[in-house]
Formats: sequence, structure tokens, C-alpha cells
Amino acid sequence: MSLKKALLAATVLSLPVAAQAQPITGLYIGGGVGANYREDGGATVSVGRTTVGVGTGSVRTNWGYTALGSIGWGFGNGLRVELEGNYRNNAVRRVGGASTSGGTIHQYGAMANALFDFNFLNLNAGGVGIVPYVGAGVGYGWNDWRNVNGRSGSTQVRTDDRDGQFAYQGIAGVAFGLDAMVPGLALTAEYRFYGTLDPELGTAIRVNGATVAAGTYKPTNYNHSILAGVRYAFNAPRPAPVVAAPVAAAPAPARTYLVFFDWDRADLTDRARQIIAEAATNARAVSATRIEVSGHADRTGTAQYNQRLSVRRAEAVAAELVRRGIARNEITIQGFGFDRPLVPTAMGVREPQNRRVEIVLR
Repeated sequence: MSLKKALLAATVLSLPVAAQAQPITGLYIGGGVGANYREDGGATVSVGRTTVGVGTGSVRTNWGYTALGSIGWGFGNGLRVELEGNYRNNAVRRVGGASTSGGTIHQYGAMANALFDFNFLNLNAGGVGIVPYVGAGVGYGWNDWRNVNGRSGSTQVRTDDRDGQFAYQGIAGVAFGLDAMVPGLALTAEYRFYGTLDPELGTAIRVNGATVAAGTYKPTNYNHSILAGVRYAFNAPRPAPVVAAPVAAAPAPARTYLVFFDWDRADLTDRARQIIAEAATNARAVSATRIEVSGHADRTGTAQYNQRLSVRRAEAVAAELVRRGIARNEITIQGFGFDRPLVPTAMGVREPQNRRVEIVLR
């Protein structure tokens, strides 16, 4: 596996739980709109009790549109049940072999559906949970034919009637969960096959505008719909609140400070004064009860001279501490000459780190 593929796999696997398939539990609502294709089927035509045509007189329609809304309940295991209301509309393109045709077919339906979500697949892409689902439904549907007619010369066949019949449908779709953005919200894409038993519609044959015969028209009714929709589940689990990382505690003030001096000097540099000021400030912060000031020297010169030099250096630091607000009785001063070097050296070596005063807060 290439590094690029490995990184992609790691990214997908590390997506938050909100991007995983979350089974619907409890109440939800949904809706969708799309395109509808009504199959060009045959029909049975009867006049009175006499059947005058079987599988003839087909009505062809254009692609139309469909819309639906639903309210349902999820059981938390992928199974859902819902009630649905739907509508389909198709304009008539051709009636049988007529030279001119027109009219519109409207369909209304009330359905009870059962669906199953394949949540266990745990598909996701870019933080969006992907859940395929299938379902089926039964109910009642109305065919409302409005001025559906075909004319050839002076003869016209016209159907303007409505009839309700048993309806059924099959559903296949996929939901794109947006829980990471809005818990419970999902976009859907569906295919639906919808049909009813053949409706019985009143029809009339007219010649020069006068009705010469009336009968019953029983067309087949099969529909294929493609829809895009939205669904919202009210009881979707909310993502855990983001807990702010604890603020790191401020580091404790240092208790040991080093002040360095130039060779054979006991006066304070600007940097030395800054260090002493920091020590004085922190002495109050840590409630120091005693401040030890110890002077040191490098290993050049005699022991006696360096002993006195280390004391002068300690006294210079102590004086600056007092100037910074430290009581003199809180300070102890001592000098060690070159007996305690920070960096061990031979005699006569000028070592800057050994020319120092140590401030220790107790």
C-alpha cells in the first residue's frame, strides 16, 4: 500500500462517530421531490357489459414530476415504519392512434411503508454517513384523469374521471447522514416503483361534439420515480460536548538564580539587575522566609583575594535585593572564593561561569 493510500485509509478510519451510520430511534419526518415516468400500457375498453377492446387504446404520457411527504418511527435496529402521502403528475402525449391528444393524469396516494436501513455497513465519505435502505409499501391510490382525449377527424374519445384502487410500491434508496453538522438530518436519493390495480374510468366517444357512446376505460398503471429528499430524526444522538483541554498550570517560580560578573569585578551589569529583580519578585510569590546569597570567584589570583571578591559580589547582590523591596534581615550573605567552582578548572584559568553569585529562595 502506498503512503498516500495509507494516509487516506487512516483518515477514513479516524472519522468521528457522528459520521458512522446511526440507527433511527423514534419519530422522524421526511419528504422528497423528483421525476416520474408512467409506463405506456394497454387498457380494457367496455361499453355497457360488452368488452370492445383488450390491451388497446394505450395512453402515452411525458415524463412528469412527483412529490411525497412521510412521518415515521424507527426502532433503533434499522427497521422503520412510516405513513406516506404522495402525488404524481404526467401530461398526456398520445391517446391510441389519435391525430391529436391532450389532458393530464394526476395520481394521489396514501401508503403504509416498512423499510430497513443497512446501518451495519458503516459507510462514510468526508464525514458523511452513507446508509443504503430498501422498503415496500401498500395503500390506496387515486387516478384522476382530467380531459384526457384523443381526436381523429370528427371523432373524439374523452376521459374525465377519477377512481381509487389498491396501491403498492417498492423502494430502494440511500441516505447521506449529516449528523456531524445537524444531528438527525440526512439527504436521501431514491428509486420507487409505484402501481395500482387498474382504475375504472368513465369514457365517452363523441362525434361532432355529440356523445354517441359511453363506457369504461381500465388502463394499466405502473410508475417509475426518481427522487431527492431530506429526512430529520428527532431523537438522533447528539455528539458529546467538546471538553476544553485543561489549562496548564503556570510553572512554579524558580528558586535558584545565578548572577554573573566580569573578571575581577563586583559591580552589577544590566542583565544582572534583571535577574535580581526577578528573584525579588518571585521571593514574594513563593513566600520565601530566607534568601541565601553566595558569592564565588574563578581560579585566578590568590585564595585570600578571591574570598574577599566573592563577598563583595554577594554584598552587591544583597544591596540590589534590598533596593527591590526585600528586607535585609531576610538575607544571609556568604563568600566561598574559588572553592566551589561551577565549572572545574585548573588554577589561573579565567572561567566566566565561576564568577557568580547564587541566589537561593528558602
